[in-house]
Amino acid sequence: MSRATILVVDDEPAIHRFLKPSLTAEGYAVLQAADGAEGLRLATTSAPDALVLDLGLPDIDGLVVIERLRLVSDVPIVVLSARDRESEKIRALDLGADDYVEKPFGIGELMARLRAALRHRQKAASAGPFQAGDLSLDLEARVVRKGEAEVRLTRRELALLTVLFQNLGKVVTHRTLLREVWGKANEHDTQYLRVYIGHLRQKLEDDPSAPRRVLTEPGVGYRLV
Repeated sequence: MSRATILVVDDEPAIHRFLKPSLTAEGYAVLQAADGAEGLRLATTSAPDALVLDLGLPDIDGLVVIERLRLVSDVPIVVLSARDRESEKIRALDLGADDYVEKPFGIGELMARLRAALRHRQKAASAGPFQAGDLSLDLEARVVRKGEAEVRLTRRELALLTVLFQNLGKVVTHRTLLREVWGKANEHDTQYLRVYIGHLRQKLEDDPSAPRRVLTEPGVGYRLV
Protein backbone atom coordinates (compact mmCIF):
# COMPACT_ATOMS: atom_id res chain seq x y z
CA MET A 1 0.00 0.00 0.00
CA SER A 2 2.89 2.38 0.76
CA ARG A 3 3.98 2.31 -2.90
CA ALA A 4 0.49 3.05 -4.21
CA THR A 5 -0.02 5.79 -6.79
CA ILE A 6 -2.55 8.50 -5.92
CA LEU A 7 -4.12 10.72 -8.58
CA VAL A 8 -5.16 14.14 -7.22
CA VAL A 9 -7.79 15.88 -9.38
CA ASP A 10 -8.31 19.46 -8.22
CA ASP A 11 -8.22 22.89 -9.86
CA GLU A 12 -6.70 24.66 -6.84
CA PRO A 13 -2.89 24.96 -7.14
CA ALA A 14 -2.68 25.39 -3.35
CA ILE A 15 -4.24 21.96 -2.83
CA HIS A 16 -1.65 20.35 -5.11
CA ARG A 17 1.20 22.22 -3.38
CA PHE A 18 -0.05 20.96 -0.03
CA LEU A 19 -1.06 17.41 -0.93
CA LYS A 20 1.87 16.31 -3.08
CA PRO A 21 4.54 16.56 -0.34
CA SER A 22 2.11 15.17 2.24
CA LEU A 23 1.32 12.11 0.10
CA THR A 24 4.98 11.68 -0.88
CA ALA A 25 5.98 11.74 2.79
CA GLU A 26 3.55 8.84 3.34
CA GLY A 27 5.32 6.85 0.62
CA TYR A 28 2.82 7.36 -2.21
CA ALA A 29 3.63 8.27 -5.79
CA VAL A 30 1.53 11.24 -6.94
CA LEU A 31 -0.14 12.15 -10.23
CA GLN A 32 -1.86 15.51 -10.66
CA ALA A 33 -4.70 16.85 -12.81
CA ALA A 34 -6.27 20.33 -12.77
CA ASP A 35 -9.56 19.47 -14.50
CA GLY A 36 -11.97 16.59 -15.06
CA ALA A 37 -10.88 15.72 -18.60
CA GLU A 38 -7.24 15.36 -17.59
CA GLY A 39 -8.29 13.43 -14.49
CA LEU A 40 -10.29 10.95 -16.56
CA ARG A 41 -7.42 10.57 -19.02
CA LEU A 42 -4.87 9.84 -16.30
CA ALA A 43 -7.27 7.59 -14.41
CA THR A 44 -7.79 5.40 -17.47
CA THR A 45 -4.25 5.44 -18.89
CA SER A 46 -1.99 5.50 -15.82
CA ALA A 47 -3.91 3.03 -13.60
CA PRO A 48 -3.58 4.88 -10.26
CA ASP A 49 -4.40 2.96 -7.10
CA ALA A 50 -6.76 5.67 -5.82
CA LEU A 51 -8.15 9.13 -6.65
CA VAL A 52 -8.54 12.20 -4.50
CA LEU A 53 -11.22 14.12 -6.40
CA ASP A 54 -12.66 17.63 -6.10
CA LEU A 55 -16.25 18.09 -7.26
CA GLY A 56 -15.99 21.74 -8.31
CA LEU A 57 -13.85 21.31 -11.42
CA PRO A 58 -13.72 23.96 -14.17
CA ASP A 59 -14.77 21.76 -17.10
CA ILE A 60 -16.65 18.66 -15.88
CA ASP A 61 -18.50 18.39 -12.59
CA GLY A 62 -16.80 15.92 -10.27
CA LEU A 63 -20.03 13.91 -10.01
CA VAL A 64 -19.87 13.34 -13.76
CA VAL A 65 -16.22 12.27 -13.43
CA ILE A 66 -17.27 9.63 -10.86
CA GLU A 67 -20.11 8.43 -13.07
CA ARG A 68 -17.92 8.11 -16.17
CA LEU A 69 -15.06 6.49 -14.31
CA ARG A 70 -17.31 3.87 -12.74
CA LEU A 71 -18.25 2.67 -16.22
CA VAL A 72 -14.68 1.45 -16.75
CA SER A 73 -12.92 1.23 -13.37
CA ASP A 74 -13.40 0.32 -9.71
CA VAL A 75 -10.46 2.47 -8.56
CA PRO A 76 -11.08 3.86 -5.05
CA ILE A 77 -12.30 7.47 -5.09
CA VAL A 78 -12.08 9.78 -2.07
CA VAL A 79 -13.97 13.00 -2.74
CA LEU A 80 -12.35 16.14 -1.32
CA SER A 81 -14.75 19.04 -1.75
CA ALA A 82 -16.03 22.28 -0.27
CA ARG A 83 -19.60 21.20 -1.07
CA ASP A 84 -21.03 20.29 2.32
CA ARG A 85 -24.68 19.57 1.53
CA GLU A 86 -25.84 16.09 2.47
CA SER A 87 -27.43 15.69 -0.97
CA GLU A 88 -24.03 16.21 -2.64
CA LYS A 89 -22.37 13.63 -0.39
CA ILE A 90 -25.13 11.10 -0.95
CA ARG A 91 -25.05 11.64 -4.72
CA ALA A 92 -21.27 11.17 -4.84
CA LEU A 93 -21.40 8.00 -2.75
CA ASP A 94 -24.35 6.56 -4.67
CA LEU A 95 -22.49 7.14 -7.93
CA GLY A 96 -19.58 5.09 -6.63
CA ALA A 97 -17.25 7.27 -4.54
CA ASP A 98 -15.70 5.40 -1.62
CA ASP A 99 -15.59 8.29 0.82
CA TYR A 100 -16.12 12.03 1.23
CA VAL A 101 -13.95 14.58 3.06
CA GLU A 102 -15.03 18.22 3.35
CA LYS A 103 -12.77 21.24 2.77
CA PRO A 104 -11.24 22.66 4.87
CA PHE A 105 -9.81 19.33 5.98
CA GLY A 106 -7.24 17.78 8.28
CA ILE A 107 -4.47 15.90 6.51
CA GLY A 108 -4.62 13.14 9.13
CA GLU A 109 -8.28 12.47 8.39
CA LEU A 110 -7.72 12.47 4.63
CA MET A 111 -4.82 10.01 4.93
CA ALA A 112 -6.90 7.72 7.14
CA ARG A 113 -9.81 7.75 4.67
CA LEU A 114 -7.40 7.08 1.81
CA ARG A 115 -5.83 4.12 3.62
CA ALA A 116 -9.31 2.72 4.33
CA ALA A 117 -10.27 3.02 0.66
CA LEU A 118 -7.10 1.21 -0.41
CA ARG A 119 -7.69 -1.54 2.18
CA HIS A 120 -11.26 -1.92 0.96
CA ARG A 121 -10.01 -2.51 -2.57
CA GLN A 122 -7.50 -5.10 -1.37
CA LYS A 123 -10.09 -6.96 0.70
CA ALA A 124 -12.62 -6.91 -2.14
CA ALA A 125 -10.06 -8.72 -4.29
CA SER A 126 -9.24 -11.35 -1.66
CA ALA A 127 -11.05 -14.59 -0.87
CA GLY A 128 -11.97 -16.03 2.48
CA PRO A 129 -13.95 -14.84 5.52
CA PHE A 130 -14.44 -11.12 6.16
CA GLN A 131 -12.60 -9.72 9.18
CA ALA A 132 -12.81 -6.40 11.06
CA GLY A 133 -10.91 -6.44 14.33
CA ASP A 134 -12.33 -9.27 16.44
CA LEU A 135 -15.48 -9.40 14.30
CA SER A 136 -15.63 -11.96 11.48
CA LEU A 137 -18.14 -13.15 8.92
CA ASP A 138 -17.92 -16.48 7.10
CA LEU A 139 -20.47 -15.86 4.39
CA GLU A 140 -20.43 -19.40 3.04
CA ALA A 141 -21.16 -20.89 6.47
CA ARG A 142 -23.35 -17.90 7.44
CA VAL A 143 -21.48 -17.61 10.74
CA VAL A 144 -20.65 -14.36 12.55
CA ARG A 145 -18.17 -14.34 15.42
CA LYS A 146 -17.21 -11.70 17.94
CA GLY A 147 -13.92 -12.96 19.29
CA GLU A 148 -14.46 -16.68 19.89
CA ALA A 149 -18.20 -16.37 20.48
CA GLU A 150 -20.71 -16.99 17.71
CA VAL A 151 -23.27 -14.20 17.26
CA ARG A 152 -26.72 -15.24 16.13
CA LEU A 153 -28.29 -12.86 13.61
CA THR A 154 -31.60 -12.91 11.82
CA ARG A 155 -31.62 -13.26 8.03
CA ARG A 156 -32.12 -9.50 7.57
CA GLU A 157 -29.43 -8.61 10.11
CA LEU A 158 -26.99 -10.94 8.37
CA ALA A 159 -27.80 -9.42 4.98
CA LEU A 160 -27.26 -5.91 6.37
CA LEU A 161 -23.95 -6.86 7.99
CA THR A 162 -22.83 -8.54 4.76
CA VAL A 163 -23.30 -5.33 2.76
CA LEU A 164 -21.38 -3.38 5.42
CA PHE A 165 -18.56 -5.97 5.38
CA GLN A 166 -18.42 -5.89 1.58
CA ASN A 167 -17.81 -2.15 1.90
CA LEU A 168 -15.54 -2.31 4.95
CA GLY A 169 -14.26 1.13 5.91
CA LYS A 170 -16.48 2.79 3.32
CA VAL A 171 -19.58 4.90 3.89
CA VAL A 172 -22.66 3.05 2.59
CA THR A 173 -25.63 5.35 2.04
CA HIS A 174 -29.07 4.74 3.53
CA ARG A 175 -30.46 4.30 0.04
CA THR A 176 -27.87 1.68 -0.95
CA LEU A 177 -28.37 -0.35 2.23
CA LEU A 178 -32.14 -0.28 1.90
CA ARG A 179 -32.01 -1.23 -1.77
CA GLU A 180 -29.52 -4.08 -1.25
CA VAL A 181 -31.25 -5.60 1.78
CA TRP A 182 -34.94 -4.74 1.37
CA GLY A 183 -35.29 -3.96 -2.33
CA LYS A 184 -35.77 -0.84 -4.43
CA ALA A 185 -39.32 -0.24 -3.18
CA ASN A 186 -37.94 0.46 0.32
CA GLU A 187 -35.11 2.85 -0.65
CA HIS A 188 -36.46 5.72 1.43
CA ASP A 189 -37.53 3.92 4.63
CA THR A 190 -34.63 5.16 6.75
CA GLN A 191 -36.48 4.63 10.05
CA TYR A 192 -36.73 0.90 9.30
CA LEU A 193 -32.98 0.82 8.60
CA ARG A 194 -32.26 2.69 11.84
CA VAL A 195 -34.11 0.01 13.81
CA TYR A 196 -32.04 -2.80 12.27
CA ILE A 197 -28.77 -0.92 12.78
CA GLY A 198 -29.80 -0.70 16.42
CA HIS A 199 -30.33 -4.48 16.51
CA LEU A 200 -26.86 -5.06 15.03
CA ARG A 201 -25.26 -2.75 17.58
CA GLN A 202 -26.99 -4.56 20.44
CA LYS A 203 -25.38 -7.80 19.28
CA LEU A 204 -21.99 -6.61 18.02
CA GLU A 205 -20.95 -3.61 20.12
CA ASP A 206 -19.43 -3.75 23.60
CA ASP A 207 -21.44 -0.61 24.40
CA PRO A 208 -24.33 -0.12 21.93
CA SER A 209 -24.84 3.46 23.17
CA ALA A 210 -21.26 4.34 22.10
CA PRO A 211 -20.68 2.23 18.98
CA ARG A 212 -17.15 1.64 17.77
CA ARG A 213 -17.80 -0.89 14.99
CA VAL A 214 -20.94 0.28 13.16
CA LEU A 215 -20.59 4.05 12.87
CA THR A 216 -23.15 6.65 11.77
CA GLU A 217 -22.35 9.21 9.08
CA PRO A 218 -25.09 11.74 9.97
CA GLY A 219 -27.63 12.23 7.23
CA VAL A 220 -25.69 9.99 4.83
CA GLY A 221 -25.40 6.37 5.97
CA TYR A 222 -23.28 3.93 7.97
CA ARG A 223 -19.73 2.62 7.99
CA LEU A 224 -18.27 -0.63 9.39
CA VAL A 225 -14.77 -0.11 10.76
